[in-house]
Amino acid sequence: MDRLTKLSILADAAKYDASCASSGAAGRASTARGGLGSTTGMGICHSFAPDGRCISLLKVLLTNFCLYDCRYCVNRRSSDVPRARFALDEVVDLTLDFYRRNYIEGLFLSSGVIGSPDYTMEQLVEVVRRLRGDHDFRGYIHLKTIPGADPKLIERAGRLADRLSVNVELPSEAALAALAPEKHIAPIRVAMADIRRHRDEAQEAPRAARFAPAGQSTQMIVGAEPSSDRVILDSADTLYRAYRLRRVYYSAYSPIQAASALLPGAAPPLMREHRLYQADWLLRHYGYTVDEILPAGGNLDLAVDPKLGYALMHQAEFPVDVERAPRERLLRIPGVGTRNVARLLALRRRQRVRYGDLRALGCDMKRAAAFVITADHRPAARAAALTAARVRTRVPQQAQLW
Repeated sequence: MDRLTKLSILADAAKYDASCASSGAAGRASTARGGLGSTTGMGICHSFAPDGRCISLLKVLLTNFCLYDCRYCVNRRSSDVPRARFALDEVVDLTLDFYRRNYIEGLFLSSGVIGSPDYTMEQLVEVVRRLRGDHDFRGYIHLKTIPGADPKLIERAGRLADRLSVNVELPSEAALAALAPEKHIAPIRVAMADIRRHRDEAQEAPRAARFAPAGQSTQMIVGAEPSSDRVILDSADTLYRAYRLRRVYYSAYSPIQAASALLPGAAPPLMREHRLYQADWLLRHYGYTVDEILPAGGNLDLAVDPKLGYALMHQAEFPVDVERAPRERLLRIPGVGTRNVARLLALRRRQRVRYGDLRALGCDMKRAAAFVITADHRPAARAAALTAARVRTRVPQQAQLW
């Protein structure tokens, strides 16, 4: 099989892995001269860093052959999709060639499990070793970690890659047992714990060798089985707390050919995936708890974003006086983000805050107006309900477009 055909098959097979992003990596070439590549320049797969930087990555699988027969996976053992496998030097050559053509700034490399977890992990690590060691490649590298692989291989991977990810795939042991009976949650969490331990050691010893400086991430599939949004968010919150994950990615289930009867016949609304990302953002950056986002369990409201949903359920806490409230309360205002709050805190030290100032700071006043008090604005008693009504009539139409 020629290289272009392999690339077509293996790049397409990699699209189902959502846990691909570039953020938090320090520049390898910041102090040294020479070398090839950079993690900090501007630039196919596009990911976005928290600062808005667009990162272009070559996103491929080493192979889509796999020992496992996970029912939700298009590359499962029993699937009849076309199969391909790169030689290690082919991945190296493609990465360098695409970088020199200015197509990419780095590599996202994953693989189906072949031979054994150890053998597959050895192959992935060797690709990165050749890029770093033989070609002095200093671009961003995100490497998928294979659960059950030898901890020494995971350690080597973290010394070479910028980010590691271990996909938990489903939010519970019961869900894995139903749809991926050959996988178990224990090896996944052991791999995550090893990565966290090595990262903690590297951070505590400034002169120690760096280890996955952009952290670790994971992916959960949404809608392949009956787990509620509450179960998914509880699982994500546990992963953040226990393993200090940089990011949990949510991937709406995509129906596949010759699917098992255990799988749903249709994909879940993509708005559900979007709402989970919004709730996840509240957990990581706004100080919310899962109980505050979904106090009664169940699923997130598709018609109202979770921050607005919280405000509507806790109207006694609103409106907020933006000239007196602490940062924690300002972060609870719908339509007001972390950057808006930072600018607002700086502004109110110099002057009275007026309604027009919030608009000038970039706040979404269509959402925020009902929940704030300024020097020249106090919302009407029914403003919050009217805001919710306007949102509910608008969002379902967007959901259909998705």
